[in-house]
Amino acid sequence: QVQLVESGGGLVQAGGSLRLSCAASGSIFSINTMGWYRQAPGKQRELVARITTGGSGITNYSNSVKGRFTISRDNAKNTVYLQMNSLKPEDTGVYYCNAVRAYVMDYWGKGTLVTVSS
Repeated sequence: QVQLVESGGGLVQAGGSLRLSCAASGSIFSINTMGWYRQAPGKQRELVARITTGGSGITNYSNSVKGRFTISRDNAKNTVYLQMNSLKPEDTGVYYCNAVRAYVMDYWGKGTLVTVSS
C-alpha cells in the first residue's frame, strides 16, 4: 500500500499563489508517476499535472494550467509539489494527489481544498 498525504490548500484571492505538497509513504518502491488531479463542484475529476519519478522527471500539464502551475519532486523526501501561480476562480476545487505504482496500481490522497476568490 501507498499512503499519500496532501497539504497546502486554502483560500486565496485571484492572482495569488499556493503551493501544495504530497508526501508518499509505505510501499513507495516502483512508483512510476506522481501527480495532481482536481475536482470542482459538480464536475468530474481531471488531471492537473504529473511527473515521472525516474530520470529527469518528465512532466505534463493540462492546457488550463500550463504556464501558471509547476509540478516538481523531491525523491529523497518522497514528496511532490505543485506550485500554483496566477490563480483563477476556476482553479477552485479539491486537489488530489495521485501515485501510480508498477504502471497499473493507482493510489489517492484524501484531497486538499483550494478556493480562489474573485
